[in-house]
Amino acid sequence: MKTVWALIKRAFSNLDLTLFICSLLLSTLSIVTIIGAADNFGYSKLRMQIFIFIIGTILTVVLAAFDFKELVNKLWAPMLIVSVILLLLTLIFGKSGSNMETANKSWLEIPFTGIMIQPSEFVRVTFICTFAKHLFAVEDHINKPLTLLFLAGHACLVVIPILLSGDLGVALIYFAIVLIMLFCAGLHWGYFLALIAVVVLLSPYIWEHLATYQQERIIVGFDPELDPLGKGWQPLLSRKAISAGGLFGKGVFGGSYYEELTASHTDFILATICEKFGFLGGFVVIVTYIVMIIRIFNIARAASKTDFGGLICAGIGGMLVVQILENIGMCFALLPVVGITLPLLSCGGSSMLATFFMLGLLHNVGSHSDGVRKARPSDRFDLDVP
Repeated sequence: MKTVWALIKRAFSNLDLTLFICSLLLSTLSIVTIIGAADNFGYSKLRMQIFIFIIGTILTVVLAAFDFKELVNKLWAPMLIVSVILLLLTLIFGKSGSNMETANKSWLEIPFTGIMIQPSEFVRVTFICTFAKHLFAVEDHINKPLTLLFLAGHACLVVIPILLSGDLGVALIYFAIVLIMLFCAGLHWGYFLALIAVVVLLSPYIWEHLATYQQERIIVGFDPELDPLGKGWQPLLSRKAISAGGLFGKGVFGGSYYEELTASHTDFILATICEKFGFLGGFVVIVTYIVMIIRIFNIARAASKTDFGGLICAGIGGMLVVQILENIGMCFALLPVVGITLPLLSCGGSSMLATFFMLGLLHNVGSHSDGVRKARPSDRFDLDVP
């Protein structure tokens, strides 16, 4: 019995208490919400969410036990190669998700299983790791044009296949990851101003080459009232669901607006939560995300003094900020609908499992970076008992 307890203690000693509680709270809320909407979502989605939560938590604990520096230093090349191969396979053999109006090739079927995965979700993990190592290796001369050229090539290996697959929303997330990690690595602000100028100058050309449905999504996304019965229907209905919840919501099994939302279990899960649990439920979600993000960047700040773990945390933290803000903006009919999930809340195996992988990396950095251990040695699990 003592041996078992020692193993459990050792496994959990690598976990960051704040991050673990936040992820547990969000995942539990997701499962409770899906339980209350199982008649609409389908019980298969409920079983999948519970299964992914269990597997993801186990993987998080396991991944946190390894030293991320050894993993990335030894496996960065295979990580990058496998990531590019997966994205190219998706581009060639990929399929669109169910009930999608677009022809995006974002999903890949695992042979002989019938299981569909979204490789771009998992590639985020490997890309952040490899890009962080690359940045850390060139940090002393990051502002040299040749260095930036190689960094841009690194990013393009992953972003271009995603763009070619038609998944603009996911490509924008990767673009945000790159910019945030470059900023945290010390890239001069002049480069960012130059990039803004280039984007402004090229915007007419970019706009002309977007698909019609993408243009409509952007225009109507900022003003859904322009097409209330078409492209603006879903975000407007999402906003109605949120307001219908009031202060305390309609209850776990209550609500009706979410039943008409096409993606109420994925992209618009926040609307479902707010209708069922009201302003209070939405407030808990936002506060939990804020606490999680602050903790991630605190780990990043401490880790950045010693190794590339800080850049890994910055990439994950920045990605979560952009993804959360975009999804919330979609649900409140303030931003275009681009098919982005809400981390740990949206129903979806690939998205949720990839998020748990990232959480494992965050726990890993917090546990194995000398800077973090020295800065916050008490912010760990303490499983000692009398």
